[in-house]
Amino acid sequence: MNDLTQAFDPVQVPIKLLLFIDKRPSSGEYAQQLRHHLKTLGGDHPFNLDVVDVSEQPYLAEHFKLVATPALVKFSPRPQQVLKGSTIDSQLDHWWPQWQQEAELTLELLYQQRLHNANGHGSDQENLVHSIEIMKLSDEIFRLNQDREELEAQLRFKDRIVSMLAHDLRNPLTAASIAVDTLEMGHRAQTLDQKPKLSSELTSQLLRHAKTQIRAIDRMITDILQTAKGATADLQIQPQETNLRLLLVDVLESMNSKIHHNQQTLDVEIPQDLPHVYIDASQVQRVLCNLLDNAIKYTPVGGHISICALHRTTQKVQVIISDTGPGIPTENQEKIFEESFRLQRDEAKDGYGLGLALCRRILRAHYGRIWVESTPGVGSQFFFTLPVYRS
Repeated sequence: MNDLTQAFDPVQVPIKLLLFIDKRPSSGEYAQQLRHHLKTLGGDHPFNLDVVDVSEQPYLAEHFKLVATPALVKFSPRPQQVLKGSTIDSQLDHWWPQWQQEAELTLELLYQQRLHNANGHGSDQENLVHSIEIMKLSDEIFRLNQDREELEAQLRFKDRIVSMLAHDLRNPLTAASIAVDTLEMGHRAQTLDQKPKLSSELTSQLLRHAKTQIRAIDRMITDILQTAKGATADLQIQPQETNLRLLLVDVLESMNSKIHHNQQTLDVEIPQDLPHVYIDASQVQRVLCNLLDNAIKYTPVGGHISICALHRTTQKVQVIISDTGPGIPTENQEKIFEESFRLQRDEAKDGYGLGLALCRRILRAHYGRIWVESTPGVGSQFFFTLPVYRS
């Protein structure tokens, strides 16, 4: 055996794996079992197994187009492969020999490359080091270009947010200020025993109106702060068992005054036996508020809004929010979920194209999805799914 073969032969290309799990108590135990199974299965062949919590790194799960946990991704050596479902162990038994062959083929290709370099000018070690450095520099240049493009896009986006912020916040802030000023005048008149005085009904109405506007401002600021972190920032969620029915009722109560003000009708269909879901309630509440707020904003005075919850499968609950607004053109029904995208007709309306993009990020972090079905001139239906809680 020559020096080159002796130097190269002991090397083995490791099989690199990612295991995607969620925060269920059983997930940690499953990861340990799978690691033990890999050690038994792998024998002397090296492997790297990293465990990824989808709630902490949702965009990594999105990169691999995963829709459920657990899921095992073999990302090196190529080709990439995903095993999912409840039979990952048996799938591993089937695929592991092929993965070893792929690793051995990768090793052989590297060996042939080194032989080729050794037969040319310069030492094998120098050629190999030179090739590796070139690859590293190429990767670094590519990464830096991506980072630069992303930073430039973020700066442009933040400039647009700052320019729109003053206009978008002014309307609800003005409305809340008028309500508070009116309440103050009424209180002063009552204190001085002057007329006219505000009736109890008008006082309650003004308080509700001010509260609604302040909530709208709070949602705007929260959305802006979250979006300002960038689309690649981790969206931290803390899922737990949640009664979705009660959450829906709470959100609807907070929107009632706005629906009543627009003289819109609301139909609610939430079954009593709707199963509990495994979610971060505060984040999903943002999704519901955004979708309902859009339905109210785009539905004309006297129009119709409905919300329905369905238990479609043993794993997912589906929520549908419908309106009788202008609808969304077919060619834009995917684009409306992109960061800062707005329909041309909506440029004069309040908002900045953040709500639906955030809704999609939140739902993807929960392994759910969101989509729209719409007929221009008739209305829109927004659908989204959430995972059922399983003890």
